[in-house]
Amino acid sequence: MAGAIASRMSFSSLKRKQPKTFTVRIVTMDAEMEFSCEVKWKGKDLFDLVCRTLGLRETWFFGLQYTIKDTVAWLKMDKKVLDHDVPTEEPVTFHFLAKFYPENAEEELVQEITQHLFFLQVKKQILDEKIYCPPEASVLLASYAVQAKYGDYDPSVHKRGFLAQEELLPKRVINLYQMTPEMWEERITAWYAEHRGRARDEAEMEYLKIAQDLEMYGVNYFAIKNKKGTELLLGVDALGLHIYDPENRLTPKISFPWNEIRNISYSDKEFTIKPLDKKIDVFKFNSSKLRVNKLILQLCIGNHDLFMRRRKADSLEVQQMKAQAREEKARKQMERQRLAREKQMREEAERTRDELERRLLQLKEEATMANEALMRSEETADLLAEKAQITEEEAKLLAQKAAEAEQEMQRIKATAIRTEEEKRLMEQKVLEAEMLALKMAEESERRAKEADQLKQDLQEARESERRAKQKLLEITSKSSYTPMNSSTTTLPADLPSFISESLSFDFKDTDMKRLSMEIEKEKVEYMEKSKHLQEQLNELKTEIEALKLKERETALDILHSENADRGNSKHNTIKKLTLQSTKSRVAFFEEL
Repeated sequence: MAGAIASRMSFSSLKRKQPKTFTVRIVTMDAEMEFSCEVKWKGKDLFDLVCRTLGLRETWFFGLQYTIKDTVAWLKMDKKVLDHDVPTEEPVTFHFLAKFYPENAEEELVQEITQHLFFLQVKKQILDEKIYCPPEASVLLASYAVQAKYGDYDPSVHKRGFLAQEELLPKRVINLYQMTPEMWEERITAWYAEHRGRARDEAEMEYLKIAQDLEMYGVNYFAIKNKKGTELLLGVDALGLHIYDPENRLTPKISFPWNEIRNISYSDKEFTIKPLDKKIDVFKFNSSKLRVNKLILQLCIGNHDLFMRRRKADSLEVQQMKAQAREEKARKQMERQRLAREKQMREEAERTRDELERRLLQLKEEATMANEALMRSEETADLLAEKAQITEEEAKLLAQKAAEAEQEMQRIKATAIRTEEEKRLMEQKVLEAEMLALKMAEESERRAKEADQLKQDLQEARESERRAKQKLLEITSKSSYTPMNSSTTTLPADLPSFISESLSFDFKDTDMKRLSMEIEKEKVEYMEKSKHLQEQLNELKTEIEALKLKERETALDILHSENADRGNSKHNTIKKLTLQSTKSRVAFFEEL
């Protein structure tokens, strides 16, 4: 009994000792994490836990952000987490984001994880159009983003359409030009191919080096009013405070570097800025909400501290981090070189293997062809042997037929000889017959002549008899007798002769010769793009300018074009503004 009571007491005491916890969800740019936090934890406890989990040491750039009543707020390090105006539903969500931006990313961002988080955040801000980026710079930045994600360009792997599902350009840029996704991909890929050899961290750093020169990079804008009630925009960034026209977030009207500001404070909605020069009056402005003033103050203090810190010698911790970063960079460089050598050796080995495989395949094909040729040769030999046999038999048959033909020729010759003799006899008989006919004709003619002679003799005899009778009659009676002769004339008939003429035409075929003309297309090579960034951007800008839809230009597009035409950039604009005295700038601000 006593033992049971003691065990229940120890369990209840243990239960009382267990701290109360709540669940927190941390959303980074590329991941989500959940932690179990104690109720008593302050913002710094949670923030340090997140940084340790990420392996992040450059903690001064980052913070835990949450939203309350459509206003952005940051978790305070010295205040309990649950004392903030955060939602009561679990898990309580915070966004781990960069709160302050470096002036020079390459010099200040040491760790690779820091660079990566900045890269992801700036990229998202550009795509969401929270940072204005001109079209040509958007394409260049997209090419570095592709290099960071996909590594070196490989035409056999990165085929046309491989970027179809990637969000790489702001929608404003896509809508501004009459260009298909394929045309944008072609231009991005052209630059992507030039980044060969850059590791992910190097590509991301190049992205940040370009992005940090954009006018809206790292600037937090707040709606304010000066003493006259003029609506203006306050910009807070790593360089100082800037005053903008609400319609122009690219070019500040006034700038106050952090080294010119001595003190910043607010009371309710009124914000007070004290210049470093005590002779100059303070200038004030009003914001819309007290909560906004708190946020402005946080950003001013943090940016001012970092501004001053950059102009001092690095702390021991930063020196140690930079030394480690250099060692790590050198190690990675050696590793990349080793991998590059191994890759080259592997590629050479693969090429050698492919060549050997190709040669082996070729030899196999040649062996197969030789084998097939041999089989065909054997088949041909068999066919030739068979053909030779057939030819031999045919030769025998031909010889036999030749012999028979010879016999037949002899017979024909003999027959021909007999026929010739018979022909000669016949001719002789014909000749004899002709001679006989001729003789008979001559005999007939002779006989006819004899008959005519006989007739003549008979006529003469009769004539003699007649004369005798005449004389007798004359003696008896006188009488006269006159004979009549008839003659017949036969005219020869002329037979017409026909002359036939034949006409022949000599048709000559004309050979048409066709001349084949080869059209050689001259390949127009693009001029080598200059290594200087601005020349690359100007080249792309000129290239796509003809496809721009002027009616879709936004106010920021027009303002950027005007700044570019004047030769104004982010840094030289601020430099020009700060050439004026602080007093004149304060006076100008109050007169706006």
